[in-house]
Amino acid sequence: MAYQPTTNFEDSNEVDLGKKLVSKGYLLEVYGSVLESLGNSGLTVTPELWIWGDSNENRLGIYQSGTGTRQTPVTTFAGGFNWKQVSLLETTGHAIKTDGTLWGWGNGSDLLGIDRSFNQSIATPVSIFGGATNWRQVGGTAAIKTDGTLWVWGVRTGTNTDHNSTKKTPVTTFAGGNDWKQVSSYFTSYAAVKTDGTLWVWGENNNLQLGTNDNIEKSTPVTTFAGGNDWKQVAIKNYGGAAIKTDGTLWVWGFRNFMGYLGTNDGQDKSTPVTTFAGGNDWKQVAIAHHNYNSCSMAAVKTDGTLWTWGNVASGSNSVSITPITTFAGGTNWKQVAVNEQNALAIKTDGTLWVWGGGAGLGVISNVVTPVPVYGAGNNWKQVSAARFHSAAIQSIDYI
Repeated sequence: MAYQPTTNFEDSNEVDLGKKLVSKGYLLEVYGSVLESLGNSGLTVTPELWIWGDSNENRLGIYQSGTGTRQTPVTTFAGGFNWKQVSLLETTGHAIKTDGTLWGWGNGSDLLGIDRSFNQSIATPVSIFGGATNWRQVGGTAAIKTDGTLWVWGVRTGTNTDHNSTKKTPVTTFAGGNDWKQVSSYFTSYAAVKTDGTLWVWGENNNLQLGTNDNIEKSTPVTTFAGGNDWKQVAIKNYGGAAIKTDGTLWVWGFRNFMGYLGTNDGQDKSTPVTTFAGGNDWKQVAIAHHNYNSCSMAAVKTDGTLWTWGNVASGSNSVSITPITTFAGGTNWKQVAVNEQNALAIKTDGTLWVWGGGAGLGVISNVVTPVPVYGAGNNWKQVSAARFHSAAIQSIDYI
């Protein structure tokens, strides 16, 4: 159970501070005894959102003027103990709170779902779409509500005749329906799974990222060439996609596979979904990185808790792997992984957060080849997301 205060907090002069303005430090200093008693009761303070990396274009949401790098995690300016899920793109971030509100920050209103002037930066998280309280999952520039409806914003949104026009605030896709389960997007390309297990894609397709056996843009959602009604989770980026079926098989598709991007051991591009060279029917979660000309990678966790990576950067070594391999760290207690073009991050079942690679979004002082705990450590990390220049993670604070 999450700790929900029934009255506003006050400072030493009895000034009303409100509920949302209370920091973790204030709670610990002033209300330590209360938190201790809550811990003894087995209650948990709800999660905080931490972010790190390149602060340019307000991508960290910490109201920091100018540019600079936060090499270690910091909380967003919005603060609070009530974050549920986070999703990052190159210059933006979105997150859902436990109250169902959706928040965005960063550069460019076209990517934020907020009706502001073009490319206006949002320095701190603001709520999206009228403060609705029924958002369930966000993936880039798309999100699903608790009623199963799918909403998109930005460009190439899958709205048929006006597909190429910019949507500054969320709109439903042309496909409509209230049976959407999970969505992933990358600027102008989208993929989503319905509750009936079908996999749908739309948007730009110049890099074979939709898996439709062609490179033609799709103005409305269509099923992938592989079809079927047994899809469980999908991830998409600018040069390809990956998805897991309910039978535990892992499927990949896309462009520039000569760098091992798809893990198929042949270097050939795939315009339709194929299984990775590793095969198997025990895949649990897959993550895919933004692809540039020098780096590309995917990573996935199996049901046995092993972590597998391929391509470069995310492999946990100095070499490129064209087939899935286990990380240098090994182990059978990995739970969730996220990758970008420079580094990778993963959470273990014990709640520890591990990182490897390089770049601003690493979360440690120097580049590392093999997984190491993120700076600040702790064993209460719940979910992580990674983009080209920054990373974010949600952490629960347990008082025992």
